[in-house]
Amino acid sequence: MSSEHDVMPSMSSPQPPEQSEQQPIVQTFSLQKTYRTGFWLNKTITSLQDCSVQVMPGETFGLLGPNGAGKTTLLKLLLGIAKPTVGRGFVLGRPLGDRTAKEQIGYLPENAYFYDYLTGWEFLKFAAGIFQIPNSVQKRRIPELLDLVGLDRKTAQKKQMRRYSKGMLQRVGMAQALINDPQLVFLDEPMSGLDPIGRYQMREIILSLKEKGKTVFFNSHILADVEVICDRIAILAQGQLICEGTLDQLLGSQTQHYQVKGHGGCSEALTGLLKDYEEQAGQWHGQLQGDPQEFVSKLIQMEGTLIEMKLQRQSLEDFFIQQLRQRNIYTSR
Repeated sequence: MSSEHDVMPSMSSPQPPEQSEQQPIVQTFSLQKTYRTGFWLNKTITSLQDCSVQVMPGETFGLLGPNGAGKTTLLKLLLGIAKPTVGRGFVLGRPLGDRTAKEQIGYLPENAYFYDYLTGWEFLKFAAGIFQIPNSVQKRRIPELLDLVGLDRKTAQKKQMRRYSKGMLQRVGMAQALINDPQLVFLDEPMSGLDPIGRYQMREIILSLKEKGKTVFFNSHILADVEVICDRIAILAQGQLICEGTLDQLLGSQTQHYQVKGHGGCSEALTGLLKDYEEQAGQWHGQLQGDPQEFVSKLIQMEGTLIEMKLQRQSLEDFFIQQLRQRNIYTSR
């Protein structure tokens, strides 16, 4: 039998960040979250430590990390759902948990709870009522949001949510996160459990928010989506922020390689020249090992034809795994 309680937060009064030409919309300073656990509450678990991060207005910021890294803990601290044990932070220029800031925040949890016997339309009206949005505004905003998230209006009006698929529930959840027209949107694993079409549609929704100038902060372990969507990313592991920056900053300095495609030539020789060599339908492709000019010369000698040679940088997934392995962090899911 065990129970879990927060360690009391530090009592120092928070001070707002220094003014600048463009103030961060999210900013934290050495956040730490520690829980007491065990039957006698005599053990402590630190789920987040010394976490300092900032997000600028209009950015799409992706927080990456393996399971148990502390991503959801950080999100809860930023939302004011939990209080930090040590450190301080500001959201929309207000201290963490400030009620006036929450009025301009949208939030989609990873495992959102929905009232099964309400229709999607009724649920959105309920969410709008929490923000005291007038009925005249609701009549316009709810249909607009349903169109944005790709949920049929008639279905939303007539079908109870207990009969919705995972993808439909995720769309309703996204609509309620936007019901108050927030400046800042927090999304916890928004692609979780979606099929490829659902993931694509969710990416398009996030990109449309970016076009409207919204700031989006989301957690994800689907790195291909993050690479398409985000302006900046941070990697969190074992409660620590291990790197942060734009994709160009994090991936641009890594070793680049050539990806080549062609047909003909000697398969045995090409296997020695190309990493991940594969041949299909009369064509081969792989990652070039060695000097490009030397490879082309050898290919001509073996009477092969080069169709394509592209310079590619390391993928975000490879970079992510590399960062964890360098720190001896277990990467299996």
